[in-house]
Amino acid sequence: MKVLIVGSGGREHAIAMSVKKSSQVEKIYCAPGNAGIGEIATCVPIGAMEFEKIRDFAKEEGIDFVIVGMDDPLVGGLVDVLEAAGIKTFGPRKNAAILEGSKAFSKDLMKKYGIPTAAYENFDDAKKAAAYLETAKYPIVLKADGLALGKGVLICNTKEEALEGVKSIMEDKKFGSAGNNMVIEEFMTGREVSVLSYCDGKTIKTMTSAQDHKRAKDGDQGLNTGGMGTFSPSPFYTEEVDAFCKANIYQKTVDAMAAEGRTFKGIIFFGLMLTPDGPKVLEYNARFGDPEAQVVLPRMKNDIIEVMQACVDGTLDQVDLQFEDNAAVCVILASDGYPEHYEKGKAISGLEAFDDKDDYFCFHAGTKKEDGIFYTNGGRVLGVTAKGADLKEARKKAYEATEWISFENKYKRNDIGKAIDEA
Repeated sequence: MKVLIVGSGGREHAIAMSVKKSSQVEKIYCAPGNAGIGEIATCVPIGAMEFEKIRDFAKEEGIDFVIVGMDDPLVGGLVDVLEAAGIKTFGPRKNAAILEGSKAFSKDLMKKYGIPTAAYENFDDAKKAAAYLETAKYPIVLKADGLALGKGVLICNTKEEALEGVKSIMEDKKFGSAGNNMVIEEFMTGREVSVLSYCDGKTIKTMTSAQDHKRAKDGDQGLNTGGMGTFSPSPFYTEEVDAFCKANIYQKTVDAMAAEGRTFKGIIFFGLMLTPDGPKVLEYNARFGDPEAQVVLPRMKNDIIEVMQACVDGTLDQVDLQFEDNAAVCVILASDGYPEHYEKGKAISGLEAFDDKDDYFCFHAGTKKEDGIFYTNGGRVLGVTAKGADLKEARKKAYEATEWISFENKYKRNDIGKAIDEA
């Protein structure tokens, strides 16, 4: 079987490493990929949003299965284009990917079908949003409606901050067209947990839990990023929480999408807040989280191709989804200054230390390779993941492994998984 993965980040590298383990797969391609993915797959210089080029390449190369890793092509309708050409593809169609593509849509869906979430209002007019904030309770959360690379959420402690946030999102278009509409949401307190799931339109099977760290600096300070590290499983995701979510959130979401004529096949990422009033949905994503994939997929026992094919074929109910009884921690090595201003083109050394080590992984995100040398080529450069018998061991090993790698302006948070100590 020939497989094409669409995307270029650490998530796609994690997917590629899982695909490589499948006995069904002979050849892996990735569009556009990155330097790390290029070590195990053939990278092709086609952008993730070049739908016709992806379709034509898949047909010419006789690709048997396409995995769309990124949000933009899913929301843009790449799956529809490939399916129309008779190419078997994993991921939701455009009308289902709106679950991530529009926060206003997802909030309205949850309200309509009684899925627990924060109270909210949707706005398409900056003046009306500002007027609403005059009598709002603080802190409060502002969310750009569309895709914003995981950065379109502002937590505002005062009215002044919130009014500035409205200006930034809706008038200054800090996040581009993603800010044409905006959700204003009550601020929820509690532990944040991520739960990824496979869906075939009817059946949903959840993976092991994880917890991301979005802020750039230690102690959850600094700007929102695409994610600075993660751990799995979350000690706060108890059997009681799981039972509540299965009864009130997971299947209800799949059924709600089907009832709306938006059958969802692929990955639903549930961003949950464990509030004093019980678990509530913070957000949905329509694909693997990044860096959540880097701690969840290394712990999955199943053949990923078999699971994904079951999602496409509608036979997920026949799959026994299993995960290792251990833990994993991922620490992102970034370019100092991320997510705002940072330099690229710094030589990376020490990557060979990960060769032939079963419990250690180095997932490439922003890298390139020239004349046999790896260089930094983005804000998030590498995701260093380690598995251990428990979270504390995995965390210790992951941080030890971050010291094997060197590049100028290397930056990382030093408290990924620190919450483990409080569990």
